[in-house]
Amino acid sequence: MPVADPLKLDAFDLAILDILQRDNTTPQREIAQAVHLSAPAVQRRIRRLRESGVVRAEAAQLDASLLGRPLTLLVEVHVHDEHPLRTAGLRQRIAGEPAVQQCYAITGEADYLLVITASTMADYEALTGRLFGGDDNVRRFRTSVALGCLKVGLQVPLDRCGPVA
Repeated sequence: MPVADPLKLDAFDLAILDILQRDNTTPQREIAQAVHLSAPAVQRRIRRLRESGVVRAEAAQLDASLLGRPLTLLVEVHVHDEHPLRTAGLRQRIAGEPAVQQCYAITGEADYLLVITASTMADYEALTGRLFGGDDNVRRFRTSVALGCLKVGLQVPLDRCGPVA
């Protein structure tokens, strides 16, 4: 898959992104003051960053354990055949399952790595039945239960982000 040309970002864009990824509810006038631009200039830059896909989503980070989903599970999925036609159903079920927070196609022994949240082990077992049950291309899956969390975040380090205009 070809890599898209990176958007030309300058120091102002990076400063704006740094603020947004820490707290995207920061008012644009505060961002403007922090980066030494006018509010309309910040607004135009944020619009461009959103339209270009640099800002992919803006969402609240919730505490799953406070919402009745205290289990975090890491699941390695091994398939027999990685061909897209053979994995299409699995990928579709994973994409459609709200309990799957993240899914990566990976190198190494496993083919996919999933981060899942569940309320109980019974809830998790039902989930694995929905995702993997009856799929003859799923060779096996291995589950690790998170005992604690050292860090959660989606922030991208901006100090070395590639070409800057």
